[in-house]
Amino acid sequence: MQNNTLSIVILAAGKGTRMQSSIPKVLHRICGREMLYYSIKESLLLSDDVCVVLGFENEKIQAKMQEYFGNKIRFAIQDTQNFPGTGGALKTYCPKYEKVLVLNGDMPLIQANELKQFLYKDADIIMSVLDLPNVSGYGRVVMSKDEVQAIIEEKDADSKTLALSTLNAGVYCFKTHILDSYIPKLTNNNAQKEYYLTDIISLARQDNIKIIPLFVKLENFKGVNDKLDLANAEEILSKRIKEFWLKQGVIMRLPKTIYIEEGVEFSGECVVENGVSICGDSKITNSYIKAHSVIESSIVANSDVGPLAHLRPQSVLKNSHIGNFVEVKKSTLNGVKVGHLSYIGDSEIESGTNIGAGFITCNYDGKNKHQTKIGKNVFIGSDSQAVAPITIEDDCLIGAGSTIRRNLKKGELFITCGKEILKEGFFYKFFNKKT
Repeated sequence: MQNNTLSIVILAAGKGTRMQSSIPKVLHRICGREMLYYSIKESLLLSDDVCVVLGFENEKIQAKMQEYFGNKIRFAIQDTQNFPGTGGALKTYCPKYEKVLVLNGDMPLIQANELKQFLYKDADIIMSVLDLPNVSGYGRVVMSKDEVQAIIEEKDADSKTLALSTLNAGVYCFKTHILDSYIPKLTNNNAQKEYYLTDIISLARQDNIKIIPLFVKLENFKGVNDKLDLANAEEILSKRIKEFWLKQGVIMRLPKTIYIEEGVEFSGECVVENGVSICGDSKITNSYIKAHSVIESSIVANSDVGPLAHLRPQSVLKNSHIGNFVEVKKSTLNGVKVGHLSYIGDSEIESGTNIGAGFITCNYDGKNKHQTKIGKNVFIGSDSQAVAPITIEDDCLIGAGSTIRRNLKKGELFITCGKEILKEGFFYKFFNKKT
């Protein structure tokens, strides 16, 4: 539930040079979403005043986040040339409320439930602390009588300080008057020539302002600085996603082998076998996804898929069977059987239709994609091709090995084995049915 006394600012202006990538650091993806997305998502559970401070590639990052959140968030642009560093990021920031929670855009594992703990303590400054002995890469937090006395960067620490197990986790909660008072006092008199947010701690201690620690879990406060961190964060987040859906009743065979992204939704009775990847904004309802299948941004309802099948984006399956080595792309299948070894692209196929092995919709002419429409109760023999654009009406029979280059009318038989044979009404004679 949102709190009307809390503003949240997310620092996301850095280049992230250790990522060794042209992609802005906070736009690197884990489980299908940019890592900045997760910080914003959790922040919006706590506050209606969420601001993201951007610098490098700010237009690109802002556009991407607005795709997800629209006007629910606001942005501030850091003058990284004149005011670099975490302290410099707050020089143009104006909070709405009396408390400000400062997060980092490269902490995608942050969870709102743990961030709530900052609201339960009353102090001018609350800072997150990890209690981890023999861990490198963090500044050390010097404490006395349950109060923070100083933060010492690892590179500046002596052997006694390095032995401390209290580490700076990098998230802070300030009362707004603290930021108003101390942000203007920050200087860049250091080796990096940057304005450090951590300097507020030392300035506040000089004025005898109380700074209290909040001990937090490493898993939720892990930062991402390189590709190894990114991979480790994805493992943790992937586990959380699967645990959530398992608790919602989804059956998973060997969950550790399954990959499910953030935007995926399940409903009803669903089974997911080992080695499956379900990506994008896929929606799975009352369906069985068999081993080693891949589903991308598709809808699957009352159907079974696989094993070893591939649904590419914008595919819709209802009451259908998709077998092994079948690829479906941007197609709608309703009550259809495609047993194996077929490609269905840019198609609409109606109920009762059965597609034999090796069928291909030839949807691309080298310049443009074209659509294939197949009606109800059509039987397509093995190793056939439909050259789009094409329409095959209800109740047609396609002989094995046929290449279909013309539209077919209801009830026709089409064979291109040798000379072309076309018999009107053959469907009804074959199955002894009336027209």
